[in-house]
Amino acid sequence: MVDYVDPELVLAECPYCEHAVLAREIGALGKPEHVNNWKWAWRYVLARCTECSGPLLLAHDAPWDRLESIWPNPHGRELSNSIPEALRREHSEARACLKAKAYTAVAVMVRRTLEGVCADQGVTRRQPLVASLRELHQQGRIEGRLLEWAEALRVLGNQGAHYTGVQVSREDATDALALAEALLDYMYVFTSQYEAFKARRSQPRSAPGTE
Repeated sequence: MVDYVDPELVLAECPYCEHAVLAREIGALGKPEHVNNWKWAWRYVLARCTECSGPLLLAHDAPWDRLESIWPNPHGRELSNSIPEALRREHSEARACLKAKAYTAVAVMVRRTLEGVCADQGVTRRQPLVASLRELHQQGRIEGRLLEWAEALRVLGNQGAHYTGVQVSREDATDALALAEALLDYMYVFTSQYEAFKARRSQPRSAPGTE
């Protein structure tokens, strides 16, 4: 006896359920057969998770042996290349820990990311992390609210790195990852973007009608 398999059901990874599920195909768009200028075949599938009813956009390439969720992005947004590769790598490992539900490891990896930021900015000099963060603040590289965030992440990282009998919660791990990402964006993306904006605005401009 062969079990009936619904042809509209596909196996996919649901970012909402955080595990592999069956998703029901709602619609699909594939490469038209008469189009020959594409060197590869492709197919996009709009589906609904049968566990939580969440919407999914899936994609796979020929020979249709791999189906990947592309929205919502299960890996989070890509960090800017303006952020040093070593720091992006630390943050990526923190994301992987969150996906694996290793929340204590997330806190530790976020703390490592903070240490990496201080090292990249040249303010470590064998001093405690708290002193390095405050030195960044004194130098005007991070503002008061960002210092407050960073010190909260440092404390959470200490909780993860040392046995205290208190577990790091999923909510704290998720927030820590988001705050660390915001700190990286501020330090390496928005600050340089604002400086470029100021430099561009300071350039002499021609009066209207003289160009």
